[in-house]
Amino acid sequence: MTGSKRKPSPDERELEKRIAMQVRRIDQAKKEQYTLIGYTVYLGTLGLLFVLPILAGAYLGRWIDEHLSGYSIHWTLGMLLMGVIVGAVNVYFFIRE
Repeated sequence: MTGSKRKPSPDERELEKRIAMQVRRIDQAKKEQYTLIGYTVYLGTLGLLFVLPILAGAYLGRWIDEHLSGYSIHWTLGMLLMGVIVGAVNVYFFIRE
């Protein structure tokens, strides 16, 4: 019976497909592996996405407080809180992507 090959069963073919897909995934992950500079840029971007809305909110709130009489820091605190919320949402969507 030399030279005769048996046909692989459907389960064996499915297993071969899954193994080939996993090998491709592993190879792709190795190619996309981040370096130290890549991690640094990623974390820096996260920091900016969080901090910039907070600073913008604080400055805008302070400017409004200076131009409206009777308010001491109400707008500053409100806009600061809004900046924290916007920054957190920015980070969430960036990480999710």
